[in-house]
Amino acid sequence: MKLTAHENHDTEFKQSWRDEYIQWICGFANAKGGTIYIGVDDVGEIVGIDNAKKLLEDIPNKVRDLLGIIVDVQMDEAQGRQYLSIATEPYPYPVSYKGQYHYRTGSTKQELKGAALDRFLLEKQGKRWDGVPIPYIKRTDLDPSAIETFRQRAAKKERLDVDILNETDEELIDKLHLIDGEYLKRASVLLFAKDAERYITGAYIKIGYFKTDSDLRFHDEIHGNLFDQIEKTIDLLYTKYLKADITYEGIQRIETFPVSKLALREALINAVAHKDYGSGTPIQISVYDDKLMIWNAGDLPQGWSVETLKQKHPSKPFNPDIAHIFFLAGLIESWGRGIDKIISESVAYNRVEPTLRYDNGLWISFGFIPAADEAVETRGKTRGKTRENILETMRKTPSVTMEELAEAAGISTKGIEWQIQKLKSEGIIRRIGSAKGGHWEVTGE
Repeated sequence: MKLTAHENHDTEFKQSWRDEYIQWICGFANAKGGTIYIGVDDVGEIVGIDNAKKLLEDIPNKVRDLLGIIVDVQMDEAQGRQYLSIATEPYPYPVSYKGQYHYRTGSTKQELKGAALDRFLLEKQGKRWDGVPIPYIKRTDLDPSAIETFRQRAAKKERLDVDILNETDEELIDKLHLIDGEYLKRASVLLFAKDAERYITGAYIKIGYFKTDSDLRFHDEIHGNLFDQIEKTIDLLYTKYLKADITYEGIQRIETFPVSKLALREALINAVAHKDYGSGTPIQISVYDDKLMIWNAGDLPQGWSVETLKQKHPSKPFNPDIAHIFFLAGLIESWGRGIDKIISESVAYNRVEPTLRYDNGLWISFGFIPAADEAVETRGKTRGKTRENILETMRKTPSVTMEELAEAAGISTKGIEWQIQKLKSEGIIRRIGSAKGGHWEVTGE
């Protein structure tokens, strides 16, 4: 006989009992709770156990002694086979097993260590990483120019009362809830400090241009407060790392980049707001000939996959204090809709949907249009035919006017003016006589 339940984030099957399974109970208590079935195989078939009555008494006592919590252990029987269910409620405080903190995620259990453990302990206290106060930073360590930048942005968006914006820097920081007791929060350091990296390791952005995964051609690092990092990174990407396709409409030069600036900006802001700054690693942007990738050390919400992230949206950002300031400054337009905006803006720009994946952090990849070179070649051929039409018309009718040339070539008069200026500078044509009574002479090919 099979159970109707299946193994998932809150259900675990074990054929027999081992005391080490108390770690799984610890994991359930630290997550969202769950049930372990003893005497059930991996596919849910009830195989039964011989010592069910003894375990019914032993397991609650061992769990109480090792974890300090109470579990509900029940004995059931199906077709003469006895099995146990151990139901664990989620606990509001951290539960440890011999000094280790275990956590149930998906259908696996993991021991929390390092930054993940720090984040877990903070969340159990109702805090987030960016809301932790820092005792050794002074108000004078904040940069007045960074605070003024925020004032200007917030005033334009009108999301903060003008009277608050006109207060002193110290009063403004207090009204923005960036102070905990007597101390400034970590968020205030990242947003407004003169030297955030003095206090927070890895609080910067790295950009690299790669020909292949192992062939890094050049790179840059962007430091400063988070506002500066976003603006400097976008500027650097579009002036140094991304190659624009150049076209002309008449004499107007048009640059078309392979990635939507709106989509890329939204992705960068999303990475900065959701990064796990406790990881000590910078945000990394990798630019190739055919794609641009952004990686940050943020985690997905518990039990979520990348597909879930695209379909749903976490109600609380990874760094809520930073996200709140970004919202007031107009960097974030609405809560929890960043992924939607990135995808829709990118598709509207070049019909290419960015891809997301999770690999020790969240990756978002913007693919460039594969046929971009063909498009450039096509436009080049079109411009070549336009030149041929102009020259052929001038040979046949040297007195042809600008309007007649435009009609013959199928472009605007401004486009003809640009083409003629180009042909003159290359020594291919020249004008003999006046603008009205003169004529064109084709001197070269």
